[in-house]
Amino acid sequence: MTKVGILMGSDSDLPVMKKAAKMLEKFGIEYEMTIISAHRMPDIFVDYASKAEERGIEVLIAGAGGAAHLPGMCAALFSLPVIGIPICTKSVGGVDSLYSIVQMPAGIPVATVAIDGAANAGILAAKILAVGDKELRKKLKEYSEEMKNGVMHKAEKLQKIGYEEYIGGM
Repeated sequence: MTKVGILMGSDSDLPVMKKAAKMLEKFGIEYEMTIISAHRMPDIFVDYASKAEERGIEVLIAGAGGAAHLPGMCAALFSLPVIGIPICTKSVGGVDSLYSIVQMPAGIPVATVAIDGAANAGILAAKILAVGDKELRKKLKEYSEEMKNGVMHKAEKLQKIGYEEYIGGM
């Protein structure tokens, strides 16, 4: 059963949003991904968001640029967690998107990650789902250990060969 819905307002958001999908795949979490616009197809959007829970969706991840209404509208219609991803825009680098998603009114929360922070959105969705899933919690702990070991390996390599050779090999 699908547990996470990944939404984006445009196919131009796909290079960012696929990072959330990759993280969910890493943890073995089922998801569905679609392009949907709260502005251009409000009837279809309302139907999707209001019936998501019936389809087994437990967390929505919504990426949006510019005015960035998609995550907030999801939160208004979907009673479970929504994670917003501000998408970098040409005009102001995604700050407009970030402010739009972060500044939700009281009672309509949207957890918000960094601009283009889709990988963290996928991890946060996994952590939300892990509250009731010990196996998923174990996978998240293993992932943290992988990250730790990766940094330790890089530190050891730097100490061993020096920074000039290290940078030259990058």
